[in-house]
Amino acid sequence: MKKLLFIGDVVGRPGCEFLMEKLGGIKRQHGIDITIVNGENSAQGNGITAASADMLVRAGADVITTGNHAFRRKEAADIFEEDYIVRPANYPEGGCVGSGVRIIDMGAFSAAVINLMGTVYMDPLDNPFTKIDMLLEEIDTPNIFVDFHAEATSEKKAMGFYLAGRVTGVFGTHTHVQTADECILDGHTAYITDVGMVGPERSCLGIEPALTIDMLRYRMPVRFSVAEGPCFICGTIVDFDEKKGISHKIERIIIR
Repeated sequence: MKKLLFIGDVVGRPGCEFLMEKLGGIKRQHGIDITIVNGENSAQGNGITAASADMLVRAGADVITTGNHAFRRKEAADIFEEDYIVRPANYPEGGCVGSGVRIIDMGAFSAAVINLMGTVYMDPLDNPFTKIDMLLEEIDTPNIFVDFHAEATSEKKAMGFYLAGRVTGVFGTHTHVQTADECILDGHTAYITDVGMVGPERSCLGIEPALTIDMLRYRMPVRFSVAEGPCFICGTIVDFDEKKGISHKIERIIIR
C-alpha cells in the first residue's frame, strides 16, 4: 500500500512560503510516497513562473499541475518542457507547449498524473471526456491520478463517475474551497469535488476580501492582490494499492 498527497491550488508567494515551511513535515508524518501540487496560481498575482514552480519543487512536489492560468505569464512557457509540470491535456493539439500527462517512476512502481480542464463556465478547450478516453488508451500503469480543474461541481461529479473504476483518483481543483464529499467510487477511485487551496485563510479564494467586495458591490474593475495574514494548507491523502491502482481510503487534511 502506498500513499499519495494532493495539495490544492497554491496562491501567491505566501502560499509558496507556507508550503515550503510545512510540506516536509506533513510528508514525514503521514509517510507520503507521491506528492502532487496544483501551482497555477503560485506566482504573485496569478499564473505560474519559473521562480514559483521552483519553490513548489523545493517544498517537495513531485509533479505540479495547473489549469486555466497555466499560460497567464508568457515568460513561464519554457517551464512546461520540464518533466515535473503539466498543463491541461485538452488544450488544442498543434500549438500548445508542454504535456497534459507525466509518468512518475518510483522504482518498484510507476504512476501517471493527468491534468484536465472543464469547459462549463471555463475556456472552450477540447472535450475533457473525449480527451481522457484517448489518454487512458496510451497509459500502461494502473496508478492514474487526475487533476480536474473545473468550475462547475456538476461537471466535476460527472467526471468522477465517468472515471470510476478506470483511474485511481480524481481530484477537483480551481474553486479553492475544500468540499466535504471525499469518497471511494465503485470501490476503486478516490474522489473529491475540490481539494481546496494553500494561502491566506482570511481571504476570498486567496484575494484580499475588501477588493473582492468592491468588485462585486460596485461592478467596477479592481486590481486584485493576495491577502495577508496566517495561511492554511488544504489537501487530501489517498491510500492506494500500487499493484492494482485501486484506492482504499481518502482523507481530507487542513493544516493551519
